[in-house]
Amino acid sequence: MWLNIKSFEEYQNIYRQSEKDRLKFWEHEAGTFYWRKSWDKVHSGGFEKGDIKWFEGGKLNITENALDRHLNTIGHKTAFIFEPNHPDSFRRTITYRQLHEDVCRFANVLESKGIEKGDRVCIYMAMTPELIIAALACARIGAVHSIVFAGFSAQSLAERIQDCDAKMLITNDGLRRGDKHVPLKDISDEALESCPTVKNVIVCQRTNRDIDWKDGRDEWWHNLIRNASKRHTAVEMDAEDPLFILYTSGSTGKPKGVLHTCGGYMVYTSYTFRNVFQVEEEDVYWCTADAGWITGHSYIIYGPLFNGATGIIFEGTPTYPDAGRLWEVVEKYKVTHFYTAPTAIRALMSYDLDYVRKYDLSSLKVLGSVGEPINEEAWHWYNDHVGGGKCPIVDTWWQTETGGIMISPLAGITPTKPGFATLPLPGISPALMDENGKEIEGNGVNGNLCIKHPWPGIARTVWGDHERYLKTYMSAYKGHYFTGDGCRRDAEGYYRITGRVDDVLNVSGHRLGTAEIENAINEHPNIVETAIVGYPHDIKGQGVFAFMICEKDPKDPDAFKKEIHDLVTKIIGPIAKPDKIQIVAGLPKTRSGKIMRRILRKIAADDMDNLGDTSTLLDPSVVDDIVAGKAI
Repeated sequence: MWLNIKSFEEYQNIYRQSEKDRLKFWEHEAGTFYWRKSWDKVHSGGFEKGDIKWFEGGKLNITENALDRHLNTIGHKTAFIFEPNHPDSFRRTITYRQLHEDVCRFANVLESKGIEKGDRVCIYMAMTPELIIAALACARIGAVHSIVFAGFSAQSLAERIQDCDAKMLITNDGLRRGDKHVPLKDISDEALESCPTVKNVIVCQRTNRDIDWKDGRDEWWHNLIRNASKRHTAVEMDAEDPLFILYTSGSTGKPKGVLHTCGGYMVYTSYTFRNVFQVEEEDVYWCTADAGWITGHSYIIYGPLFNGATGIIFEGTPTYPDAGRLWEVVEKYKVTHFYTAPTAIRALMSYDLDYVRKYDLSSLKVLGSVGEPINEEAWHWYNDHVGGGKCPIVDTWWQTETGGIMISPLAGITPTKPGFATLPLPGISPALMDENGKEIEGNGVNGNLCIKHPWPGIARTVWGDHERYLKTYMSAYKGHYFTGDGCRRDAEGYYRITGRVDDVLNVSGHRLGTAEIENAINEHPNIVETAIVGYPHDIKGQGVFAFMICEKDPKDPDAFKKEIHDLVTKIIGPIAKPDKIQIVAGLPKTRSGKIMRRILRKIAADDMDNLGDTSTLLDPSVVDDIVAGKAI
């Protein structure tokens, strides 16, 4: 039987058991899936060499566990509801049986184009069912999919295609995101000028705009799939065969191709989805992420499908055509589980509450937060106005590299605390480490967050650069996985992520987490969002520079600055007061909503000649506006 934790006492007991015998714990979880051949060894390898393997020798195909095994029991059930960019556009529902047939058809198409097990296929598409069908079809034939968010520039797309030597690109003619049109085919054509490995481009029609066409390379999705068979025998894979490559930003500026494999990722995403969200048979689950990010991989595509859930695929944006869009969708489909990013929550907080109040949100049972630590003001707004004070909030901490959620409340089971990711899932052993590599024991302590033991969902390497994998994750603390995050463990043993360690400031010898200062400043009623960075300070070593978005421009800047100082002093202490404050119209963010503090640090240090590539930002123009502005 699958592990379904249903009480806090049960969680505590199971956690103790998982600590006592980790291999037995994970072997039990793996045993709930369909394997063509069982594994020879549950686990081998470790952090020292980065040679981690799980369920080695086991044979499977991940799509048989996501689709085929459901056909006789819930084949008629809705797997996905597609909600398009505009609320008046055509929406679709897709059952598990229909999804299985579409995946089989496209798997046959891929094979007809010479794509084989181990080949890399790049997917650069609108957030539609076809994106998910393409990814699953790759998995079904053993091809390695690499989804690139359909908002990256041609240069960024080309870099990713080149890094993994992709043989095929799947894209759309274009997409609509809010009121904007993104010409995906034009961007793809530009990228492919420097990508000789790509022999075939499959184009899925979405906007019906005129596009350039290269005969012999470009083909329409609908023409290829029309006569393809809806039957396909899934290719047998080893548990450690590659499943997908997902590129994430790195400190060097060059994206890292994080590689996940079939067996361990399957086991881990299924287990975490089931226990964190507590989704039941008739529930409607909605993760608002894009499939171009790890959240979309793990908690739109794979995790929900393994568990037979009904999910929503959302093409739109939170504020189009107005700021009530998300809540309209919740009411329309009676969504029970809603999983989104603090960035979206904070953005919606700045609008009139009537955008929330006009919709019936009584169907909601569980709220989730992902991508960054959620500040307390946003947590309370989310809890009070969206959840009506009755929905547990699962503030989930995890990373692209972890594959799935690591520290989080279990919905309705773990007592929550605003701003805290709370407790680790069974099977996960966190450690807080000091600067000398020694573990900090006990509660009421701060340190760098590491993980003591490998888990099935961990990324196996950086594609083509295992040394970078070892250096980034395994070298800082011998025998541990280093998350790069600072963390506080409070008196009750609850974990609160305090921000990236490279975003930790050293002010007069005091270590201050940027997220902690940001949370304090965001309590001010006129603040929408804040980004804190350090800058060289003659006396303190590092000063605190605050970039902040305000609802209204302050009439008296000096009085406003004093209000911020008083607030930070009250919540943290006088050492954390910002030395400089700059009010900005926007912050430089990646497409996933992550603030690019590297750029802000350069601006704060008056190093304007070395800002680096800004083309992949959500809105590159905000950088020029910030550079032109002045601090108070």
